[in-house]
Amino acid sequence: MNPNIPSIDQLKELALPAPVSYAPQTWGWWALLAVLVIAAVVLGARRYWQWRRDRYRREALLRLAELQRRSNDLNALRELPELLKRVAISMPAPHTPRRSCRRLRSFDDAPAPITAGQKQDQKIAAFGSSYKGTVAALGKEDWQAFLQAHSKRPLPADFSQQLALLAYAPDSALQAMPDEQREQLFATCRTWMEAHHVAV
Repeated sequence: MNPNIPSIDQLKELALPAPVSYAPQTWGWWALLAVLVIAAVVLGARRYWQWRRDRYRREALLRLAELQRRSNDLNALRELPELLKRVAISMPAPHTPRRSCRRLRSFDDAPAPITAGQKQDQKIAAFGSSYKGTVAALGKEDWQAFLQAHSKRPLPADFSQQLALLAYAPDSALQAMPDEQREQLFATCRTWMEAHHVAV
């Protein structure tokens, strides 16, 4: 056997290089990481605040689903207008911004037209702390205007009248109501509860 032939026992394991650090190497990456962390915390806090603020909405939708399962029961139909009013009362009150100075208007500035819903919101906002009592007292056209002002989709023009019918009509009138009309009322109420606008 030739002694110059290398043996496998003479092989030595090569040293590995130092592991590469995943930490940012420059201050710019640290700043970007800090901005991303702050943005994630702010977004998370905002989502949590919205989730807590919408608790009344989730509870109302659960109650509406229970009522819809018993839509043939007259008591369930009679509770529907009350549930909608409770949702409206539970909505966070709009904040009226206080301005320290007024913008000067020229004589050429024409005031923007005000809708019925905006007039209703101005009336309610003027009451300040008695917002819930004001919403509870709404009826007829004012109740319709309030519902429409806070709806993202158009409501039927006689929606408040249909709710009043559910609340005050005799039992015979409710029993004669077609199933399609009942389902339409529940669907409209669900749509309003899910998507009504809350002024913040």
